[in-house]
Amino acid sequence: MKNLKDRVTIYQVAQAAGVSLATVSRVINKADSVTPATRKKVEATIQSLGYKPSGLAQALATNRTTNIGVIIPSANYVYLSNLLAGITEIAKEKNYVLTLFSTSHSRDEALAMIEKIITTHVDGVIVFDDQLSADDIKKISSYNVPAVVIDNKISSDRVGDILFSYDTVLRDQIINYYEKGGEKPMVFLHVHNAGRLLSRCEKTFIKTHEELGRPYKVINCNDSYTRTYQDFRRMFTSGEEKTGYYICYRDSIACAVQNAAMDSGLVIPRDVEILSLIGTKYAYIVRPTLTTMHIDMIEVGKRAMYMLTDLLNRELVEKTTKFEATFIQAESTIKR
Repeated sequence: MKNLKDRVTIYQVAQAAGVSLATVSRVINKADSVTPATRKKVEATIQSLGYKPSGLAQALATNRTTNIGVIIPSANYVYLSNLLAGITEIAKEKNYVLTLFSTSHSRDEALAMIEKIITTHVDGVIVFDDQLSADDIKKISSYNVPAVVIDNKISSDRVGDILFSYDTVLRDQIINYYEKGGEKPMVFLHVHNAGRLLSRCEKTFIKTHEELGRPYKVINCNDSYTRTYQDFRRMFTSGEEKTGYYICYRDSIACAVQNAAMDSGLVIPRDVEILSLIGTKYAYIVRPTLTTMHIDMIEVGKRAMYMLTDLLNRELVEKTTKFEATFIQAESTIKR
């Protein structure tokens, strides 16, 4: 078996067949501009040498690298892993290779990734990163790189966007809570640099309470299970808070609040109620189970990849797709 150093190259095929590199590339990509005799000779050479076409060879004739860039802040969160799973499934179906660019919630890193995207010569890019503005995305598309942007509304010929709708569902649940006799103080957990999705939800939370004339709290929270658990354990143990309805960014934060409450002798949901905005599989694993607002991120990833494929082929008609969150009642809140 040949090792990597012995791998046959397209250059060797061209030399052995006595044709140009471009001719071999056209044969590989089944172009019509090759005579039957030349095609037969090149195909026989490919078979005899055991050559396997590379993405680079195919790109020579098609001007496509079959490479898609994906920009995300981190792959550590379950909902982002689900997004990548959906993107990967369709990328395989469409014979694309993915290159992942992680920005770690840093604008400087996000801007650096734009330069990498451009110099890497990807065919297209999927962006789910709060640090990049509309102008940043348009810079990518100005280099004729189509983009699909998740959770950011951008209008451009070479850009499609996928929007999330949590706001209406959250507003409805707040109103329903008070209309059905909810008396615990509502508390929104603010996480620094959590992005525009959480920011929109926080604004909805505040606006709805002000419209209803209801008191509320917004408290800072670490984007860490351990730190959040420790902070709330001290708070609940000290008697500073004994009851409350806590709206958390995602499941790990919600689990930290829930475990801290139970370890402090409080009862879920009698004393403390908890709503997780971004529900994942952990909402069903923990006990009590978590009430969540859910969007299927695997489906979001699939849709993003399908949209990008249509953009690459200049076939995308509907450039905006909206995913509505679904409220899922579980054991961490009282059913009203």
